Amino acid sequence: MAAGKIDIQEPEIQKSEILVVDDEYFNSENVCIVTGAASGIGRATAVAIAANKIGVVCVDIDENGGNATVKMAKNTGGEALFVKTDLTDDEQMRNCVDEAAKMGNIKFLANIAGLQHIDPVENFPMKMYDFMQSVMLRAPFYLSKLVIPHIRGSRDGVGAIGNMASVHAHIATLNKPVYNITKFGLRGLTQSIAAEGGGKVRSFTVSVGFIKTPMALKQIPDQAEQRGISQEEVVRDIMLGKSRIKEMMSPVEVANLFVFGFSHHGKYLIGGDLLFDGGVVKTY
Repeated sequence: MAAGKIDIQEPEIQKSEILVVDDEYFNSENVCIVTGAASGIGRATAVAIAANKIGVVCVDIDENGGNATVKMAKNTGGEALFVKTDLTDDEQMRNCVDEAAKMGNIKFLANIAGLQHIDPVENFPMKMYDFMQSVMLRAPFYLSKLVIPHIRGSRDGVGAIGNMASVHAHIATLNKPVYNITKFGLRGLTQSIAAEGGGKVRSFTVSVGFIKTPMALKQIPDQAEQRGISQEEVVRDIMLGKSRIKEMMSPVEVANLFVFGFSHHGKYLIGGDLLFDGGVVKTY
């Protein structure tokens, strides 16, 4: 490896790295819907959920990536199904929930799908604004609206919705206005669901910094070239500049937070946020 360069490949998911919890709700009768499941955190979460014996419905627009995730999930011994879904299409979202209901009792929802666009407010394309809002905030709201009746209608009415937030749900950084807005909005959605859930329908957010996902990793060479610095310096000084730990989390480490939040260990995690960011928000 050349000096100043780093491995920018998404790490493979090792079964030994997955958090496995003994939980009464973690069984094949129950189902979790995971959006953005074709890669990155969504893929890792789908695989980790399957490893915990919960049926997984993998939702994404990327059919090849989604089917690859299903194969990986099944390799853990769990059950998984891919439902190709455009998160800007209400009918398709209704269909994915209907398919999940055929698989078992919908108990969990992980809203993870996301995207990024870099521009200041005055230059931000409104078409991109609308698209990001639709995928990253409206879709989680609508899927929650569809899933909550299934949770309430299950035998004991217990379940949880986890939303993928970010350090950008706590602090706003330059040239990411819509990403910031949607992540702050997910915390509002999460707390609203929790307020209405009566302690049975829980909701929580997961907030992290830069993760070894395709969305983050593909930025590294371009930033190195634009700034005239090494790839290592991009990660250490730019991406992790405010983090006390100079190492990017892996997708499976984030997936484990969803497993924890969905489990009985998250009983009191009601509207709360799992902030695992290396100290960016609290110690800068």
